[in-house]
Amino acid sequence: MAIKRSSQEDKPPRKKNTSSVNQANQKQNLLSAKLTATETENNEEGIRPHKLADYIGQKELKQILNIAIAAAKGRQEPLDHLLLYGPPGLGKTTMSLILASEMEVNCKITAAPALERPRDITGLLIGLKPGDILFIDEIHRLNRMAEELLYPAMEDYRLDITMGKGQSAKIRSIKLPPFTLVGATTKVGSLTSPLRDRFGLIQRLRFYEVDELTLIVQRTAAILQVAVTDNGAAEIARRSRGTPRIANRLLKRVRDYAQVKKIPTIDQSLAGEALDLFNVDQRGLDWTDRLVLTTTIEQFGGGPVGLEAIAAATGEDAKTIEEVYEPYLLQIGYLNRTHRGRIVTKAAYEHLGKTKL
Repeated sequence: MAIKRSSQEDKPPRKKNTSSVNQANQKQNLLSAKLTATETENNEEGIRPHKLADYIGQKELKQILNIAIAAAKGRQEPLDHLLLYGPPGLGKTTMSLILASEMEVNCKITAAPALERPRDITGLLIGLKPGDILFIDEIHRLNRMAEELLYPAMEDYRLDITMGKGQSAKIRSIKLPPFTLVGATTKVGSLTSPLRDRFGLIQRLRFYEVDELTLIVQRTAAILQVAVTDNGAAEIARRSRGTPRIANRLLKRVRDYAQVKKIPTIDQSLAGEALDLFNVDQRGLDWTDRLVLTTTIEQFGGGPVGLEAIAAATGEDAKTIEEVYEPYLLQIGYLNRTHRGRIVTKAAYEHLGKTKL
């Protein structure tokens, strides 16, 4: 996948002594970015930033990658292999595209489940050009054969192919151009040690703060040519579960609501009204989040209760509750997980207006 370069010239940020002034300058630079209608029509690619300077949040990660990029360019070498891990929707794919843009190379994107046969990963590796980035999403789901093909490719830029079968089998080595593998995963512990150890950089993406998400909402609104006030953007940000992907999705839903109601500008009141209609409350809890909490309170006295019992009582799949809904409830302190089962916290009772018996 070839990287589209931005038509805007990046302006170096002015150095100020206070973080608030830096944030204001970043906000102004981000809101000045405009893309054409064909690029932005419900297109996630049009919303993604294309430069590291335009990427909002993940401050520590950006500092590390800035150093890695500068060093690699200085040596005229590709970036070291990079493993990005963290919850979905935090920008792992976007970061790989930005790295390709910064290094002025191409980025090929695939997902581990698509690499079922050896020839799938072989075709990708042989097609790489010097310095290219190969991005593999859900890399923890690679099968054993594909993973073993990656070992020499990552270490020695060599592809070992077995020709023939049985005693007549021979191994043919194909030299590969130097490249960078960027792996993304939500389950870094599921990677095998040999694969994980071959990454030179292993970095975690964290959830975003409300002020960072507010800037993201304002930037996306400017790209989509949607008028939104500062308070309106902040209201959407507060309900976005610390995740840019959710923030952009909620902005589009509020935009639809404002369009139908024929209201030209999204303010705090309109954003709250629209998101209440879509069952997203002030803490970002949706209908199922509240169902899990209220069921645990009303049917099991707030816990402790087992995951399977909650799943049976709510009609939701246990794995869905554990992997989709529970992480955020744990993160904001509305649910505790103990060896005896799940327990609803006092903060959740207060948020739901429930009284603990």
